[in-house]
Amino acid sequence: MLWRFAGTCPGGRRLASLLLACVLAGALGACGSSGGSASHAAEPTGEVVERSEEAELKKAESAELAHNRELLSAVEGKNREESAEENAKRKEAAAAAKAKKHLENAEKQAKAREQAAEAAIKKREAETTSSAKQRPREPKRKKSVTGTGTPSGGAETTTTTSTLTHG
Repeated sequence: MLWRFAGTCPGGRRLASLLLACVLAGALGACGSSGGSASHAAEPTGEVVERSEEAELKKAESAELAHNRELLSAVEGKNREESAEENAKRKEAAAAAKAKKHLENAEKQAKAREQAAEAAIKKREAETTSSAKQRPREPKRKKSVTGTGTPSGGAETTTTTSTLTHG
């Protein structure tokens, strides 16, 4: 009959639920004192408690291991990235040194070729001037008279001689 008034009175629902809880507790209490086996079902034993604690510990350990694996993979990733950057810097420095050496060698070769060309030009100029100095001047054409008269009583003859040097 209490149930009829539960909806009309303020706080009646609370009162009804509280009353129901007391009745159930009393019924369970009566069962517990009569049987003894019902108390085992209501209270967890030491084994169940230990198993649940072990399960919680395993969950906590696995969560910690997962967290540690994540940290380890992050650290390893960072180390790989740093070593890759170091390798890239080292390779870049080696390439720059190689390019610089190649450029220096090219400049040396170009300078040597330029000096050789200048030396060849000077040598040709020197040969040209020395050969001009060594060549005797061509003598002027000489007119030679072979006599004032000819024994045959003819006219006077002139001959021209010139010396040419080859070479």
